[in-house]
Amino acid sequence: MQVRSVEDRRAGGWEIVVDSGRVRSLRYVSAADRVGFSLHLNVSESGDGRQLWYKHHWEANYIVSGEATLEDLDRGDTWRLRAGSLYVVGPTDRHRLVDQRDICLVSVFCPSLRGDETHDADGAYPPTGVVPPGMGQLFVVSAEALRDAGHEKVVANGEASTLRMLTRHDQLGFSLSDVHLEEGARADLWYKHHWEANLVIGGRGSVADRESGRKWPLSFGTMYLVGPRDRHVLEAETDMHLLSVFCPPLSGDEEHDADGALAPGGPVPPGPDEDF
Repeated sequence: MQVRSVEDRRAGGWEIVVDSGRVRSLRYVSAADRVGFSLHLNVSESGDGRQLWYKHHWEANYIVSGEATLEDLDRGDTWRLRAGSLYVVGPTDRHRLVDQRDICLVSVFCPSLRGDETHDADGAYPPTGVVPPGMGQLFVVSAEALRDAGHEKVVANGEASTLRMLTRHDQLGFSLSDVHLEEGARADLWYKHHWEANLVIGGRGSVADRESGRKWPLSFGTMYLVGPRDRHVLEAETDMHLLSVFCPPLSGDEEHDADGALAPGGPVPPGPDEDF
């Protein structure tokens, strides 16, 4: 198990500052972790963003707070984004965020980024691996709309609720779930067939390694990474809100078994060389 905080990332040189200091990006998971995706937490001041075009990657972005308008620069479509919105862009999608209002978002890339890349003149990152097929072009989904449509599931043997906002169907190489735990919830989990990164975006709690007994506090901006060897216990001190990214991706209909595992979904990436 690996646990990484905002302070850890900054101290380790994993915060990238771009656009004359307007955008700060904390790199939590990178290609070196060998889990099939990379994971960033980005904060941007109010204003208009630069043009972007991820020619060599798929990127999913979940809005944690703030507002912005997403523009598809080739097709002319626009979407208003707010907390709980998620948009996905890929190799055909030249786009831009405008009218940003102090936006905080979580970004997931596949193939994984090294973590030290900067955008080129087109707003792209250099190639880092095989690009998944994806769904063809940019799309937007909303946690609120999915919840209203009855797509929220009770999981973790009754201890959590989740919206599986991206699944294997989206062909991105990873899946993404919006997860809530109520105060006092306790989930015994063991992802024997997956790697999972969990980024806390609300509330407080703890995660403990069942083998070593080591326990870490969780609060906004803390990420923990677990894989096939990591039996662990997640506890919510207050109501908690997390984003969970899985590789191989979930189909979306899985249920946790008695061990807290989910059914196999494909080849399991090797993961980090060492735990700490």
